[in-house]
Amino acid sequence: MVRPTHEVEYEQMLLSRHGLQGGGRRKDSQLERSAYILLSRIRVQGPMSIGELSDAFDLDASTLNRQTTAAMRAGLVERIPDPEGGMARKFRITDEGVRMLDDERTGIIDSLDQVMADWTDEEIAVFASCLKRFNAGIERLGGRPWPRP
Repeated sequence: MVRPTHEVEYEQMLLSRHGLQGGGRRKDSQLERSAYILLSRIRVQGPMSIGELSDAFDLDASTLNRQTTAAMRAGLVERIPDPEGGMARKFRITDEGVRMLDDERTGIIDSLDQVMADWTDEEIAVFASCLKRFNAGIERLGGRPWPRP
């Protein structure tokens, strides 16, 4: 007997393959996936240090250094002194980063609107609720909750 989790695994794999989540997979995408996620996190949480980003993403500091350096070169983030007076400098999203993140998110939402064109608002709300619960379960197991707007 195939358990429902087998279907979830397979459908989740397909979802990640389709690439509607942004990050250079849509034809008109402006942001790489890592920049899209980095900007999204900083926007929701506020300025973050390399250490905070490393903890949030469960990535080593060298990986985050490469990602933030690329984002700084692209004008998406800037380094600022810690607003709370700490020693570590933090990364803040720039106006250009906000613009590009908003453009990317709009493109993704437009794509999702096309995918779910024949869904009712209620069906979309139920799906969003289930997806949020699924992600919250992953975050709980990993001990890394993702802030939500």
